[in-house]
Amino acid sequence: MNLADLLAGALIQGLIYTLVSFGVYITYSILDFPDLGVDGTFPLGAAVTAVLLTKGVDPYLTLPLAMAAGALAGLVTGLIHVRLRVRNLLAGIITMTALFSINLQIAGSNLTVERAVDTIFSAGPTMALLGGLTLTGRKLVVSAVLVLVVKIALDLYFKTKSGLLLRAVGDNASLVTALAKDRGRVKILGLVIANALVALGGCVVCHELRSFSSTMGTGQLVYGLAAVIIGISLFRFYEHSPLARALRKHKGLRWLGAPAGTTAVILGSVLYKLCIQTALSLSWFPANMMKFVTAVLFLLVLVVSGRKGEEIIHA
Repeated sequence: MNLADLLAGALIQGLIYTLVSFGVYITYSILDFPDLGVDGTFPLGAAVTAVLLTKGVDPYLTLPLAMAAGALAGLVTGLIHVRLRVRNLLAGIITMTALFSINLQIAGSNLTVERAVDTIFSAGPTMALLGGLTLTGRKLVVSAVLVLVVKIALDLYFKTKSGLLLRAVGDNASLVTALAKDRGRVKILGLVIANALVALGGCVVCHELRSFSSTMGTGQLVYGLAAVIIGISLFRFYEHSPLARALRKHKGLRWLGAPAGTTAVILGSVLYKLCIQTALSLSWFPANMMKFVTAVLFLLVLVVSGRKGEEIIHA
């Protein structure tokens, strides 16, 4: 694999998995909720997508449908935690375990989408706009657009009253109660949004790989968490730099001096995927060691961050 292919592949994969990282960012960094259900929601989105594609459903329609399935999974986790008063960690484990069987019921252990079936990278609207590009080019553009749309939507939402309450639940739950708001409902809403985004990530991965596997969710939580920690760590270092301080003094450039957390997540996801792709591109390294590489890199990220991730999780 040459350098150009390596960079293109890492960028595409990094952008696609940013959608998963957005969900982890909401649960861990904002809600302070260790949602292990992510490892079940990701393949859920892929399973729903694979079945819908094989049934002839419009590729772009699979995106909201996969998100709806993920949102339902997040709702279940939230209800188990809030209404049944089960600890957050256990609530996620229960949902993840149940989803493994549900995913098998939906799509079996493996399901492949035939080459003749269109995906979002080869559907009519995509070809009409990007038909002059190669498949790699179309994947890059479509993935970038999806990530940009989700980022803008999240940034706008976090500025609303509902979004501010969501951020307050993780930082100071008592404040939410003092405002006469049900913090349990706010948590449930956050889990619904986060799991919808994770399922969307699984959906897009299914479009890219044209396949579903019941084990594809293993390690997604680790990936998303590592991406969040890398991105936020780098941005905190940047925010204390002379360049960032200078930019914050100019009203029109202030946003460049203090970028949004979602921007950090995008950067962290791409960099982390680049590290993984680089390791796997080594000729002497076996491809079936990908999860091992992911775990080792995550450990290194925690050690290098110097804080073992605690401040990042509660950012």
